[in-house]
Amino acid sequence: MAHVLIVEARFYDHLNDLLLDGARAAIEAAGHSHETVTVPGALEVPGAIALADASERFDAFVALGVIIRGETYHFEVVSNESARGLMNLSLEGVAVGNGILTVEDEAQALTRAKRTEKDKGGEAAKAALAMLALRDRFTE
Repeated sequence: MAHVLIVEARFYDHLNDLLLDGARAAIEAAGHSHETVTVPGALEVPGAIALADASERFDAFVALGVIIRGETYHFEVVSNESARGLMNLSLEGVAVGNGILTVEDEAQALTRAKRTEKDKGGEAAKAALAMLALRDRFTE
């Protein structure tokens, strides 16, 4: 049984609740345990995962959050840099699933977050577990 850490950038509570519901359901359906920690924003998610990975208490990680385009360049910086940080972790062998939504508006986020629609939280959890299985396969 794997122990998974869900790291959420909690900014839009109602959207994060939906993502978190999907991630937890997918992890539990696969027979694994999980914990959740909250960080201030999407830019802090990769750093929190790196710190948690160093603790060796977790087997895989799920990154959750919502970034909605605003009127400034900040959207691009946060979207690109959080994704880059997660990709760097993945390339270092960390089993991580990226469920940070980068959307134009709340309607797009709702469609992607709801378990009855796109279930991106659940998909991110499944991706993390798939990468864990692949890492285990190649390190045996």
